[in-house]
Formats: sequence, structure tokens, C-alpha cells
Amino acid sequence: MNTLIWFVILYWVISVGIGLYAARYVNNSKDFAVAGRSLPMYVVTATVFATWFGSEAVLGISSTFVKEGLRGVVADPFGSSLCLVLVGLFFARPLYRMNLLTIGDYFRNKYGRLVEVLVTICIVISYLGWVAAQIKALGLVFNVVSGGYITMNVGMIIGAASVLVYTLMGGMWSVAITDFLQMIIIVVGMFYIGWEVSGMVGGAGMVIEHAANAGKFEFWPKPEAREMIWFFAAWITMMLGSIPQQDVFQRVASSANEKIAGRASVLGGLLYFGFAFIPMFLAYSATLIDPAMVAELLDKDSQLILPTLIMTKVPMLAQVMFFGALLSAIKSCASATLLAPSVTFTENILKPFFPKQSDKQFLFMMRVVVLVFTAVVTMFAMNTESSIYKMVENAYKVTLVAAFVPLAFGLYWKRATAQGGIVSIACGVAVWIGFELLAPEGFWPPQLAGLLASISGMVLGSLLPQWVSHQAKV
Repeated sequence: MNTLIWFVILYWVISVGIGLYAARYVNNSKDFAVAGRSLPMYVVTATVFATWFGSEAVLGISSTFVKEGLRGVVADPFGSSLCLVLVGLFFARPLYRMNLLTIGDYFRNKYGRLVEVLVTICIVISYLGWVAAQIKALGLVFNVVSGGYITMNVGMIIGAASVLVYTLMGGMWSVAITDFLQMIIIVVGMFYIGWEVSGMVGGAGMVIEHAANAGKFEFWPKPEAREMIWFFAAWITMMLGSIPQQDVFQRVASSANEKIAGRASVLGGLLYFGFAFIPMFLAYSATLIDPAMVAELLDKDSQLILPTLIMTKVPMLAQVMFFGALLSAIKSCASATLLAPSVTFTENILKPFFPKQSDKQFLFMMRVVVLVFTAVVTMFAMNTESSIYKMVENAYKVTLVAAFVPLAFGLYWKRATAQGGIVSIACGVAVWIGFELLAPEGFWPPQLAGLLASISGMVLGSLLPQWVSHQAKV
């Protein structure tokens, strides 16, 4: 145990030091927000993969698979990886050509100030669940490796504070460089621990056969209308709701050219999809290695199945490799999701109130917002009982109903107007909230009803007589 704790401390110090070293490249707000639009293909691919391969991929997806099988993880990794592929194919290049600092800038240029503010608020709110999930996972890791000596809440504070240090100083440069190194650790660590656990159960074939016999590979829903609709809604929540997000846009905008922006997003999505199955394999292997432990934790906290397996059943080297990969996954995701909402809130909400500030003052404001946002999400993480998987899945409902339609229609429908954008957001959010309050488990999933209302609002608002003029929307 002591060896593992010292490894965690050493790894933490080195990774924070690398992040702080990368801060030397930050000379202005553009460097802080999008790394000066200069990152090469391998770094962008790494940061796309590492940002998405977070706590939900290692702890959330794996525990959900053990309980519900492939059908339960349709949102992530199936929906989330398709999101990255769709971004690379249809959104990365046109957005890169616009030379924007944030995704909120697109909404301002296309629809005006009101839509910019509304969408930015929705984007920032959506990050609460995602970032909180990473911070909660950090607390869990510190609690497990310390044998309970460090409580969950103290672990969250330690984790959030250390990630904050280099994100605050280096912005996207620190995120990108640490992500590249952490991707290497994730890949090596996951392959090694997969090989180690496979040997314990008599080969991967044994695990796959057992899972198949238990019905864990059943993917499609029952041929019933409600089941199919809810399955479809879960799939598109992350597939479409993740597209209009600042962290996705930052990786597009940080690329050295538009070809890299598109290709790196597709490749990162495919890598994420493939590697997401390794934690599922590891967690399900626990049902063969220690079925009593799995049965107990399924009722208590299924997110502990995988770390408990590692802590009790594998050699120290395997423990070091696993927690190295896990910490890398969480840290890369946490730093990116702290930076993204902070940058867009500063640029699209606060900046217009300070029109005469210098770039240096603007950079300082970004860092202050990063600090405040970190404090807010840490408090949120410490006071929520939701699972990591559900926190991440639910994070994208608001952007699905409020931001996806204005983005997609704005790029690919020439008749989209400012009025259409406003009506789309209003209808999508109102219907979604209404269904959540009145019929959260009804025939229609609230987020799907909100998406349909958002599409209707865009079409009707754009085609009807225009009461919002170009001048009025700014």
C-alpha cells in the first residue's frame, strides 16, 4: 500500500511539473485558449482521445456494462465516439476556417448577442456534471489507494487543486502537452493490466464467452415503441449533444490546419471507442475472479468493482500501471473540462462588459474564471450522489436541446436566421424542462422531445416573418 501511495504522489508531482513547464509557451489569450492554433496531428489526436477517456470510460462505463451489458452503454462509448467522428467529418473544417476563439463566437457571428449568451450559459451549465464526475473520480482514487485514510471529499479537494495549478497557468498548452504524455500512459497501462487480468481468468476468450452467455452483448432494445425511443434518445444525447461543446471546439481550433482538425477528431474518436472496451473487459473479469465481491459492490457502489479488483487481486506492478493509467485518464479529462467552460464564459459573457481591456487583462480574467469554476464544480461534486456515468450522460442534455440545432442548421441550412436561433433555443429548453418536471419517465424521453421542439422552432422561426432584425440581434 505504501509503495502505491508514493507512486501516486510521485506521478502527481511530475505531471503537474510538466503542465507548469508547458505554461512557458503562453504569451497571450490565444495561446491560453487554443494553443496558438499550432498543434500537430499527433498532439491533437492525443488530446482528443485523452480528454474523452476520463473517469466515465474507466469507472463509469465498466460498472454500467457489468450491470446492464452493452445496451446500457449506448450513450458512451457508442454515442460519444460517433460524436467525435461526426465532428471530424462535418464540423471541424468549416469551424476551423472561421478562426474563432470559442464556439460561442460562432453563435454570436451567426445569430447575434442574445443567442451567444443563451448558448454559452447552457454550455457552461452542461460542464458542471462532466467536470464534477472527474473530480469525484479523483476523490475515489485517493480514497482507494490510501486505504480509506484520505476521505472522498479530501481527495476531491487535493485532486481539483493540483489539476487547477497547471491548467490555471498554462491553459491549452499545458492541457495538450500533458494529454499527449498521459495518452501514452493510458495505452501502455490499459494493455498491460488487460494482459495481466486475462492471464488470471484463462484468457480473454473465457471472459467473452461468459459475458455472451450472461446476455451482456445484447445491444438492441426490445421491439417495443417506448424501449426503442428511449434507446435512441440515450444514443443521441452524447452523440449530438457533445458536438456544440467548447472542449471539442478547442481541439479543432488548436490544430495547425483544417486537415489536422478533421482527421485528428475522427482518429481520436476511433481510438476512444476501441480502448473503452478494455475497462469493460477488466470489470467483467471480476465476476469470474471474485464473484462475491462483485455481488456485494453491485448493491453498494458498482464503480468500486474495478479498483477493488486491482487492489486485491493483482501484483503491485499491475496496481501501479492501472492507477497510473486511471490517474492519467482523469487528469487529462479534468484539465480540459475545467478550461473549456471557463474560456467560453470569459470570452462570450464577461468580455463585452470590459471593451477597453488589454489582452493581458483578458488573459488574467480567464485565469480568475478558471479558479472560480473549479471551486464551484468541486463543491458540486462533493454534494451530489449521482454515479459518474450518469453525471456525464446527463451533462449533454442541455446542449442537445439548446445548442446542437442552432449549430448544425447554421452551418448547413442557408435560411437559418437569428429569430430561428432564438425560437429554437426557447422551444428546446422549455419543452425539455417541461417533460422533466411532468413526465420524466413517460413515453417520450425529455431530451428527445426537447430536440424535436428545437428543430421545429428553428424551422418555424426562420421561415415566418422576421421580427428580429440583423441590427436588433447584435
